[in-house]
Amino acid sequence: MLKFISFGSGSSGNCYVLATSSDMLMIDIGVGVRGLKKACRDYGVSLSSVHHILITHDHADHIKSVGSFSNDYQVPVYATREVHEGINRNYCVAKKIDAELVRLVEKGRTEQIGDFLVTPFAVPHDSADNVGYFIEAGGTNICLITDAGLVTDEMKQYIQRARNLIIEANHDVEMVMNGPYPQFLKERILSGTGHLCNKDSAIAVAENMSEELQRVWLCHLSEENNHPELARKTVESVLRSYGIIPGTDLLLEVLKRTTPTGPYELK
Repeated sequence: MLKFISFGSGSSGNCYVLATSSDMLMIDIGVGVRGLKKACRDYGVSLSSVHHILITHDHADHIKSVGSFSNDYQVPVYATREVHEGINRNYCVAKKIDAELVRLVEKGRTEQIGDFLVTPFAVPHDSADNVGYFIEAGGTNICLITDAGLVTDEMKQYIQRARNLIIEANHDVEMVMNGPYPQFLKERILSGTGHLCNKDSAIAVAENMSEELQRVWLCHLSEENNHPELARKTVESVLRSYGIIPGTDLLLEVLKRTTPTGPYELK
C-alpha cells in the first residue's frame, strides 16, 4: 500500500509526501517548516519518518525550506546536478543543504531510494533544470508532472505507464490573456517553458492514459489565473469529449493550493 498527501500545491508552496508501511519520501518542500509541522501533527504524520527528499526544480515555491528541513532532520536531498546548483544560487533558500546530504539523480536513470523505485525524466520549464518523477512502491506507481511548459513525447510515455497521476493544470488561457499581469509575464506563462493550462493537461491525460490509470490529481493551480472548479470542469469536459467519464473511468480531484489534500491510499 502506498499513501499520498499533498501539503500544498501552487505558487505559494509545493510539498508532497509518499509513504509505505516502513518508509516516507517527500517531493519538494516549498512550504514553511512551521506550517508543515502543524499540518503533519493534524494528520498524525511524523516528520522524523521522512527519509528522503526529491526536488523537481530550483524555483522558490518548490525549495524554500529544503535546506533547513534536510539539515535539521538529516534527510538526504535528491536532485539533478543543475538543480542542486540552482538551489545554491537561490537567495530564497536561506539555509543551504549540507554537502553530506546532497545526492545526485540523472534523468532517465532508475534507482532504488529506500522503498521507492524512482525514475526522473525531463520536463520543460524556465528553471536551471526540471524533472518529473515516476515512482514505484507498495505494489503501485505514481507519476508527478509539474511546472511544464508543454508535454513532450518522453512525458507521454510516463503518463501511459501511470496508475496514479499528478499533473499541472496551472491556468486558464483566457484568464491569463485578459488578466492584469504584464505582457512579459503572460508570455512566460504561456510559453513552452512556462506552465500547462487546464485544456492541455486534459488532452495529455486523454490521449495518453492507459486502462491502468485510476486517479488523476490536478496540481499547481494559479491563484490569479485559475479556479479549482474551473480547472475541474474544463478537464472533465475535455475527457468526456474523448469518451472518458470522470468518476467511472478514473477519479479526478484538484489539489488545494495552501492546505493539505488527502491522505489517499493508492492501489
